[in-house]
Amino acid sequence: MRNLVALAGGLWLALGMQVPAAQATDVKLIGLAQGTAVVTIDNGRPRTLRDGDTAPGEVKLLRATGDFAIFDIQGERRRLVLGEVISTNAPAASLASLTLVSDTRGHFMAIGSVNGATMRFLVDTGASMVSMGLSDARRAGINYLEGERAFAQTANGVIPVYRVKLDSVRVGDITLTGIDGLVHPGAEIPVVLLGMSFLGRLDMLREGDSLTLIRRY
Repeated sequence: MRNLVALAGGLWLALGMQVPAAQATDVKLIGLAQGTAVVTIDNGRPRTLRDGDTAPGEVKLLRATGDFAIFDIQGERRRLVLGEVISTNAPAASLASLTLVSDTRGHFMAIGSVNGATMRFLVDTGASMVSMGLSDARRAGINYLEGERAFAQTANGVIPVYRVKLDSVRVGDITLTGIDGLVHPGAEIPVVLLGMSFLGRLDMLREGDSLTLIRRY
């Protein structure tokens, strides 16, 4: 059967005729809740999908929250908000993303950079900002003394920290600018904590031992 399909395509080309293109699909998000999305496909009847469900037109719901839904539509990962329509006939915006696999302790680590200096990150949703120790701050060319002085509660007590603005933070293909950061001059943190000042500008999709970070546009 595969050979017949290939031969048929060859005959179309030999006769100077156009091979039929894949059918375009219009997907509209009309309902949204945690784990559930309601869509219409090509203006058809509403369909209720739960995370992981697949609908005609190669439409798969990967994740739904109360604010957005992430779909795999004909092999492309797309993000929709309520009321939005996406057509596979229209050029797709390239969503910069990175998939991480947890280590034996369940941590998600990544190699990236701060202000162009290479860093080793730990994804930490419990950290309000991208946080680093003195040596990493120096390597990134950060003059923390020009930042805003504050205090943070740690396991070793209250310590002084400095709030700074990071010119750029990059992990994988995702680069964000103007990120709030914290420098801990009195502590040597072995990794840079990738906190919510960076993660809050991404969509995060957890599937088993993998975590996909997707930049919002």
